[in-house]
Amino acid sequence: MRAVILIRVLVGWVFLSEGIQKFLFPDALGAGRFAKIGIPLPQFAAPFVGFVEIICGTLIILGLFTRLAAIPLLAVILTAIGKTKIPELFHQGQGVWYMLHDARTDFSMLLGLLFLLIAGAGGISVDDTRRRVREYRARKRAEDAEPKHTIAGQPSKPNGGIAS
Repeated sequence: MRAVILIRVLVGWVFLSEGIQKFLFPDALGAGRFAKIGIPLPQFAAPFVGFVEIICGTLIILGLFTRLAAIPLLAVILTAIGKTKIPELFHQGQGVWYMLHDARTDFSMLLGLLFLLIAGAGGISVDDTRRRVREYRARKRAEDAEPKHTIAGQPSKPNGGIAS
């Protein structure tokens, strides 16, 4: 399925850009934000999460180890939803509609990651190219292992057909 590339670019780009921004704007989106929302060891956690988002987001865009790259990003997005969106349900003046509006990107990323975990990278991807190369090599090995045929179409016999 070639259209999967659209989901990969969407999901991968959001995580890649968010990871970069954790380093560019550490007070607003990195360690400062992590401290504000109660993430333990924010000076360590924010750069670590930023690194994971950059690496895994890039892998998803490329379609390389797509399913594997989706797993840590699922942990990131579920933590973000749990620490920043679910509490909005219980804040005075916020509630469900506020939370649903605020969480639209998070829920989209969650569903996109689940889709990629299930569907894989799709046809236009490094994963698919690697799969096709493996299949080609397996076919070549199988062909090389088949007995060679003579011009007449008969299998060649060991020792030139001389009985031993």
